[in-house]
Amino acid sequence: MTEGGSLKVIFAALIGNALISVTKFAAAGMTGSSAMLSEAIHSLVDTGNQVLMLHGLRRAKKPADDAHPFGYGMEVYFWTFVVAILVFAGGAGVSIYEGVHKVMAPEPVSNVMINYAVLGAAMVFEGIAWVMAYREFGRSKGRMGLIEAVSRSKDPTVFTILFEDTAALLGLLVAFIGIAAADYLDMPLLDGVASIVIGLILALTASLLAFETKGLLIGEAAHPRVVEGMRRIARAEDTVIGVNEILTMHLGPKDILLNVSLDFADKKTAEDVETSVTNMERQIKMQFPEVTRVFIEAQSRASQRRLRS
Repeated sequence: MTEGGSLKVIFAALIGNALISVTKFAAAGMTGSSAMLSEAIHSLVDTGNQVLMLHGLRRAKKPADDAHPFGYGMEVYFWTFVVAILVFAGGAGVSIYEGVHKVMAPEPVSNVMINYAVLGAAMVFEGIAWVMAYREFGRSKGRMGLIEAVSRSKDPTVFTILFEDTAALLGLLVAFIGIAAADYLDMPLLDGVASIVIGLILALTASLLAFETKGLLIGEAAHPRVVEGMRRIARAEDTVIGVNEILTMHLGPKDILLNVSLDFADKKTAEDVETSVTNMERQIKMQFPEVTRVFIEAQSRASQRRLRS
């Protein structure tokens, strides 16, 4: 996943949600539909979410300093977690509250054709945004299934947009069904029920986002393929007789910290070991450019085991 791809998806979602939000609020005010109001709030929250993700990407580019020697890459993960909280509180909470209020005091929806027109247009725009997000995500997932790809992804920006757009399409469908059923059956409370269902969809989306982002926030290892590749590079050195431990952690989508404990042959000179370390670091960064920081320590296997125990 390239940064340009992430930015393209975020900007497309930002512009689309901002325009849709204004239209939905206008339709909700004209028709009195609770489901439409929930959808308007949903789009407004999503617009704010995209602004926060852009802010996170900008902050993540800050160079390392004395206070943060490993840089600010994890800002992306933090702001994505904030997005999950906003979806839950701002989107799900308000939608459920509005739906319960409408169920307890139902009012008929007027000018339903306006709702149909707005929802139909919103489905088109959200569908386009969803296709763009899915295509970008598909480039990074390869042959992995969707769930596995999300679980292993280290770039939360695109799968967050994909989750949001999926929730938006489901919400629009629920709103359409709820408003149509309320009008056709002359049961205004169904409009409120649709608002509650939209809130539950948002709550589920927020929970999934929070769960996936939590792992990134507390530190996730690099992909097993990357770890195995680094292990092969170390074993290829004639000075190395054993790989004690390889520790990796993502400090950002394309920022991996590597710490390797190696058992070097006792008969090798310090100069041989230094040359070998330099060669390994060069090869690792050539084959895996996302590995930005490499720390290699010399330690006998017996000493390493004693320290661990």
